[in-house]
Amino acid sequence: MHTVAVLALDRVIPFDLATPIEVFTRTRLPDGRAPYRVRVCGATPTVDAGAFTLTPPRGLDALAEADTIVLPGRAEILPTPDDVLEALRAAAAAGTRIATICTGAFTLAETGLLDGLRATTHWGAAGALAARHPGIDVDPDVLYVDNGQFLTSAGAAAGLDLCLHLIRRDHGSAVAADAARLSVMPLEREGGQAQFIVHDQPPTPRGSELEPVLRWLEEHCARELTVEDIAAHAGMSVRTLNRRFREQTGTTPLQWLLRARVRTAQHLLEATGHPVDRIAAQVGFGSPTAFRDRFRRVVGTTPQSYRHSFTSR
Repeated sequence: MHTVAVLALDRVIPFDLATPIEVFTRTRLPDGRAPYRVRVCGATPTVDAGAFTLTPPRGLDALAEADTIVLPGRAEILPTPDDVLEALRAAAAAGTRIATICTGAFTLAETGLLDGLRATTHWGAAGALAARHPGIDVDPDVLYVDNGQFLTSAGAAAGLDLCLHLIRRDHGSAVAADAARLSVMPLEREGGQAQFIVHDQPPTPRGSELEPVLRWLEEHCARELTVEDIAAHAGMSVRTLNRRFREQTGTTPLQWLLRARVRTAQHLLEATGHPVDRIAAQVGFGSPTAFRDRFRRVVGTTPQSYRHSFTSR
């Protein structure tokens, strides 16, 4: 079994603490077996959890035995005890996967393990994380960031996104979808996009002027579209369209369209057995080579590697 150690430090946020415990404990493989064992551990005999006091059943020794360590957020940004930092560094050196929820990113950042990497945290704390740890590329707009061994997520529900992503990484889409149902959590967002997709810009708010245009682009991303085509559909001039996109999505119409095509390709790679070249054509790329290059730039791996990692086994 894969051992998940959830580390509770003083001022731990109960929601962040409970999320990995509930999600991983309830996960089941197709044959009914439990793939994870969850252990709650702490650096002290008792932990201040705000509304209650927690008595962790395990100490820091549990970190050395874990395959994955989860660091929940804390209600205050407090210094992390040296023995905790040493235990986390030792676990990382042994290859243990470490994931954070919300302000748990501050704890991992103190170890130095995030230096030179992209990371996220709750948007309200992102500025403080960037100021305290300038060596980290802090992105406040994404749900979570997967660097392989080290993962960080935003606050509250993003912890669920992260846990489902880890299950999907470990056991494929079918097991993750079942875990999502048990959590009463959709595995895919509106528009058919998978929960684990990391957006480079915040989603456009419902009711915004661009919402119908973005929905239309999602539905017609396989077409050969120019910025003039998009502007004509939106009933705007090209100049106005570009300005509105910058204001409301932080990118250009064509860049947004390319990202939509990659998101659709991810879904097809997971849900179908279509060859990569066919998927490239289905989502509107002019050549398989252009598709592979763009996919690697956005997702960080090749389409084949992505399919191997995320297709239900």
